[in-house]
Amino acid sequence: MEIADLLPPRGIVAHLRVGTKKQALQEIARRAGSMTGIAERRIYDVLNERERLGSTGIGRGIAVPHGKLDDLPALCGLFARLEKPIPFESIDERPVDLIFTLLAPASASAEHLRALALVSRTLRDAAVCQKLRGTDNSDALYALLTDRTESNAA
Repeated sequence: MEIADLLPPRGIVAHLRVGTKKQALQEIARRAGSMTGIAERRIYDVLNERERLGSTGIGRGIAVPHGKLDDLPALCGLFARLEKPIPFESIDERPVDLIFTLLAPASASAEHLRALALVSRTLRDAAVCQKLRGTDNSDALYALLTDRTESNAA
């Protein structure tokens, strides 16, 4: 599994302008809804419910909101680069400016965990994150996230 298997080119948001975590999740749900055909309210509710269990802000300005949906046929990702960092209740208490959202079919437990691990490994690379923060071009962001075969070949 590679990031390109999870993230379609249209799943990149290069300039997400939001001021709060709630607004970020709402906008992500809206965009994911248009990609998947699933109602944005259902996506928002799934993401918000997961956040209630504990923040998906993993530190260093990164969040990985995720959830499972019954009628989603396959894993689906969406990456957003925020125009300005926002509070996200992250484990290191730093604001978030990079958000990789992962939606999975309800039956895809092992696959969901593998995908989360892949996203985490990719975004743990400080050089990649620096480059992601340094560009606001959707195509360049997609290339940075997907052209990582050498570091993901585990």
